[in-house]
Amino acid sequence: MLIWASLLQAIDRTEQAALVSVVRVFGSTPREAGARMVVTAAGITGTIGGGNLEWEAIQTARRHLAGRAAMDPLLQTQILGPDLGQCCGGRIEIVTEIFGAADRARVAALAEREAAGRFTLTGRIVAPDFVEHFGERRGKLYLFGAGHVGHAVIAALAPLTETALVAAALPLDIVWIDSRPDCFAGLTLSPAVTAQVADDPVAVMAAAEPGSFVLVMTHSHALDYDLIAAALRRPDLSYIGLIGSATKRARFVHRLREEPIDPARIATLVCPIGLTTIRSKHPAAIAAGIAAQLLIRAEEVRAATGPDDSVIHFQQKVRDRAR
Repeated sequence: MLIWASLLQAIDRTEQAALVSVVRVFGSTPREAGARMVVTAAGITGTIGGGNLEWEAIQTARRHLAGRAAMDPLLQTQILGPDLGQCCGGRIEIVTEIFGAADRARVAALAEREAAGRFTLTGRIVAPDFVEHFGERRGKLYLFGAGHVGHAVIAALAPLTETALVAAALPLDIVWIDSRPDCFAGLTLSPAVTAQVADDPVAVMAAAEPGSFVLVMTHSHALDYDLIAAALRRPDLSYIGLIGSATKRARFVHRLREEPIDPARIATLVCPIGLTTIRSKHPAAIAAGIAAQLLIRAEEVRAATGPDDSVIHFQQKVRDRAR
């Protein structure tokens, strides 16, 4: 979600670009507050929701770009039904900003801060108490196993973990582990995926970052068991999923009850993984169900941690929560 880097690249290519930001939403809207897109005369990066809303926003941005004059941030309110003929029925506030060559040094400095990690700006646009967070707070997914389903899961998660300009639907960096040295030969992986050949995958599990998601689908049921036991000994993992049937789960649980593991923790084991209403055993179908389940769990985790991680908001919201 490197907003300022995308804007800097657009300025370097075309000398000027517009940044369009959704700053507030009311009711049903195509995107959430914080959705953004960079608009140039020739293209766009990112999305604020598509449809007539986005089309009109692009045209507005390009009209101002064509004027080639400095302008203050433009705040517009759109009622999706009456104004745009969209059925969502909500109301949305959008800010359009124009950046040119004269702004390059400022944009480059912000791009450098964004590359270094998450940071906050207050009062840059809209109002003195308007807060923007840049950069993503990303977690980790440890995927053990590089068989057919493992490859399909990586493919299914790619568009969810790697999105241009807007916050990823599933902001997880993936560590993909297998003990077989030839599993990753010839693969081209995205920056969000790190492949690791590990002689001792259980040690990798033991060292996984707190809060991580775990998927276990190795070539060996014995290794699967050792990995699951290691994961369940840790109370700080957000999701532990094991590929297999209800019978496999029952056999693993029977053995796990003999381990020094809290029974309540054993009960959190997800097996079978994915959406069990999908009956197909095609690797891509299994992977689609796993991706959907991970999305559900990630949203539950975000909800449990509170709304402070929102991309864009007014400070008043923070004050309201403190009461």
